Amino acid sequence: MRALVVILLLFCAGSATAACRLALALGLDVSGSVDEAEYRLQTDGLAGALLRREVQEAFLAFPESPIYLLIYEWAGPNSRRLLSDWQAIQTPEDLLSIAERVKNAQRRAADPTTALGEAIMFGAAALNQQGGCLRRTLDLSGDGESNSGPRPRDVKTDARLGDITINGLVIATGPPKNINMPRAEVGELWAYYENEVIRGPQAFVEVALGFHDFEEAMARKLLKETQTLVIGGRSPGLPVRVAGGRRDVAGELSR
Repeated sequence: MRALVVILLLFCAGSATAACRLALALGLDVSGSVDEAEYRLQTDGLAGALLRREVQEAFLAFPESPIYLLIYEWAGPNSRRLLSDWQAIQTPEDLLSIAERVKNAQRRAADPTTALGEAIMFGAAALNQQGGCLRRTLDLSGDGESNSGPRPRDVKTDARLGDITINGLVIATGPPKNINMPRAEVGELWAYYENEVIRGPQAFVEVALGFHDFEEAMARKLLKETQTLVIGGRSPGLPVRVAGGRRDVAGELSR
């Protein structure tokens, strides 16, 4: 399977002449629903995902046509902070420096509300600085629906987004000992992200069953976003839905 991924990447890269094959902006939810421990699970989880061997291989597959990466936090309408500005990923040291920057980030006071629409526009403005990339993707993580600022559904049709793809990573937050609660919550939030947030022909929603699962979910998501073609199915027991190509897993959510 890994060999097949490499072959397809090489085939697709053969016709690519752009210096940048992907601009990827990652937005982390730091609204009032995220406590200090959950904040650390997000930052440590993202750092851990970036340092996984398979994720590094995907980022570094074509160093002559690198991926550019930016990471920011978002909360209410006026609460956004860059954790790592645009950087071309051409060596393992590039990923290590970004991972350390994210892991060492200290939480700051922020508007406790959840402004997904504003988070989209902030990410889009950053991605518009990378107009020369073959693909531009915004990756938003969150544990709840938007409750302030413009609706994500209205914002994602803004002409300034152009060809930007928006993917989502939803975090279920039900009691860890109640196996049905997280699945019920993730079903609702997953549907919300699919209908209100994601955009683009290959856009998708990934799922973390709690903040402790954030690193695993982020690693899966980064692999899908950084590989030129997505190969293989979903992870067992996790709902995944791709815009334009629905996979029916409703039965699993009701189990």
